[in-house]
Amino acid sequence: MQLPDDFGRRFLITIDTEEEFDWSAPFERSGHTTITVPMLEKFQRFVEKYGIKPVYFVDYSIIENDEAAAFLKRSAETGNAIIGVHLHPWVNPPFDEEVNDHNSFAGNLPKDLEEAKIIQLRDRIEERTGVVSKIYRAGRYGVGQNTIEILLKLGFQIDSSVRSRFDYSKDGGPDFHHLGSKPFWLNQEKGLLEIPLTTVFSGPFRQQSDMLSGFYNNSSLANAVLSKSKLLQRIPLTPEGISAREAKEAIDVALDDDLKLLVFSFHSPSLSPGHTPYVQTEDDLHSFYNWWRDVITHLDHMNVKPLDITALAAII
Repeated sequence: MQLPDDFGRRFLITIDTEEEFDWSAPFERSGHTTITVPMLEKFQRFVEKYGIKPVYFVDYSIIENDEAAAFLKRSAETGNAIIGVHLHPWVNPPFDEEVNDHNSFAGNLPKDLEEAKIIQLRDRIEERTGVVSKIYRAGRYGVGQNTIEILLKLGFQIDSSVRSRFDYSKDGGPDFHHLGSKPFWLNQEKGLLEIPLTTVFSGPFRQQSDMLSGFYNNSSLANAVLSKSKLLQRIPLTPEGISAREAKEAIDVALDDDLKLLVFSFHSPSLSPGHTPYVQTEDDLHSFYNWWRDVITHLDHMNVKPLDITALAAII
């Protein structure tokens, strides 16, 4: 997709807004918490100071939480945030499938069931917030062979399920290792746009990244050797497991590659300690916010401005 000449350099912050659960344990329909919900307000106040409108991709457990629904409704009504649909099939009705790793990728479900789950979540978000969302991100990035057809049928305009340069096929999920970070049309005639999460390769071998990315994804030894030697580093734009130094390097590489839209992401449970591997202590949380301060300052220095995703939808 060719973005308009006057689009400039822009960035989005997207949050997978979801319940807390043990990432190392088997998937379960119940037993989850939503302890982090009050911290959404703190993060919202933080980004508003920079003129940023975050995109909250909201799953069923979150929209069923009264405090979360009130916060999202308030933020949407003031125009300070955008609400997207985020499907975790194991906690999202209708519950007609077995709960297992394979079915945790919604794109692996029967078409009618995947569609029914998206509809129930979209409609519940509308009931609770008044927002008819046309933006989608599959939980675990789990799009499948029917997802595009479903999104077109339901009138979605933007999908952001592709995690550029990552391969989840070993776990039964999709393989994105061959896809870069530039937006592209899933269906131009009907106006469905893909906005991948931004990932770049850095290092002396980055010009060969298209050739090496499959090897990088499928060989843990190659991954370790290439990363440790700094010959080829895969850097997603996220505060989860990526240092601010690495993120700023990735931003510079992306801009050198003429990438006009940078998409950042993280999981909402990282907004309070103890719920993700990335934020375990109060010191970690302090570092998390410092990461954003450092990265946002760098973006401003590089003349990369925040984007209201609804303005992008208007271009389609």
